[in-house]
Amino acid sequence: MRMTIITVGRVKERFYREAVKEYLKRLTRYAKIDLIEIPDEKCPESMSNAQMLAVKQKEGEKILSKIPSSSYPIALAIEGKMLSSAQLSNKLSSLTVSGTSHITWIIGGSLGLSDSVKKRCKFLLSFSPMTFPHQLMRVILVEQVYRSFRIMNNETYHKGCLGDVDMQDIRTSRK
Repeated sequence: MRMTIITVGRVKERFYREAVKEYLKRLTRYAKIDLIEIPDEKCPESMSNAQMLAVKQKEGEKILSKIPSSSYPIALAIEGKMLSSAQLSNKLSSLTVSGTSHITWIIGGSLGLSDSVKKRCKFLLSFSPMTFPHQLMRVILVEQVYRSFRIMNNETYHKGCLGDVDMQDIRTSRK
């Protein structure tokens, strides 16, 4: 499996960089990973909707130019589909079984992704309806992809990783 991660902006905080580095190192056991950082556009403190749209479009053009044509692009977007860790693992497994050998993950900048990037993607993934800093999303993404591979390979990783078991079912059964 090959994976490309395209992100807008750089990770500035050392603790985020170290976390990403650690999970990328762990992931090399399962996949070849390429990380592409696209510079974020300069934004004035207060912007009109038209200015925000222009920034997203410029960043979007840069992102689109970096998506390998043979890959399966997945964008992280609030309006995307939310999956459990087990469901994400199943999604990656089914992509592999169906012949997908290259997945491209896309994390937008502080304003999000342009519509053209979302339309180019074959799947929109949401980790939460909440907004997270894109630097933190990079850590969350690589950790969840690593977790997915561990689940896929029936390897232990974390006590909380119970596959398709619903935590509500566990709490209910304890009463």
